[in-house]
Amino acid sequence: MRCSATNRAHLGALIFASMTSTSASTADAQEQDHIILGVGGSVAPTYQGAKNDRVLPIPAIDIKQGPFFANLRNGVGIAPISTDVVTIGASVNFMQGYRARDVPYGVYALSDGVGARIFATIRAAGFVATIGATKGVLNGTKGAIVDASVSYPIQLSSEFSLTPTFGATWADRRHNDRYFGVTPIQALTSGLPQFDTGSGVKDISGTLTASYRLTDRITLSATGGVTSLVGAMKDSPLVFNKTQPFGFLMLTYRM
Repeated sequence: MRCSATNRAHLGALIFASMTSTSASTADAQEQDHIILGVGGSVAPTYQGAKNDRVLPIPAIDIKQGPFFANLRNGVGIAPISTDVVTIGASVNFMQGYRARDVPYGVYALSDGVGARIFATIRAAGFVATIGATKGVLNGTKGAIVDASVSYPIQLSSEFSLTPTFGATWADRRHNDRYFGVTPIQALTSGLPQFDTGSGVKDISGTLTASYRLTDRITLSATGGVTSLVGAMKDSPLVFNKTQPFGFLMLTYRM
């Protein structure tokens, strides 16, 4: 069975960025204990390279209580090192799959999975940079994914902020082959050519998040962005659109 953390991890990173860029100090917002909950909706491809998009409701969560945290980017875990400059932690992540109806006939559906993740976030000179590695451990591809991103929150007023974010993702052969590859059996069933990918950088992305603080506790955020497949992955028979836009709207409440 196939599985990918890419769409969920990437979208989670954007939601997390929008939820933590609404105060005057991003470092303070991330390092103080807090509970932020929200709801929203997204428009995104059904999988990377898909022909169609899906509109989905999104729950938003960002909780920090001492070393414990729970959010959509890094999952649920602990961060034993957490300062104004650097955060280092480990967690478990949900790795979302996709339905058989979203891929060509004869290609397997994607099962959901669970991954083990380690990450580090550095805040300096107004920039917020994160690098993380996730290894599938239960169901899914059981491959490895490394993601990196850098954001620069811009506080235009006490209520309004903009956050541009740029990112890239690398994945090992096991993950890429199971996500983008076509096995001999699948080729025979689907009529698609057999395809192998290997490891490598598989996508780059750019986004812009606008956040408006309606009250001291309620924030409205909107994000638009684009992701582009690169390397061998963009040539997969499962890829109909190598460059894809996406967006989401989110309303959050800081408790």
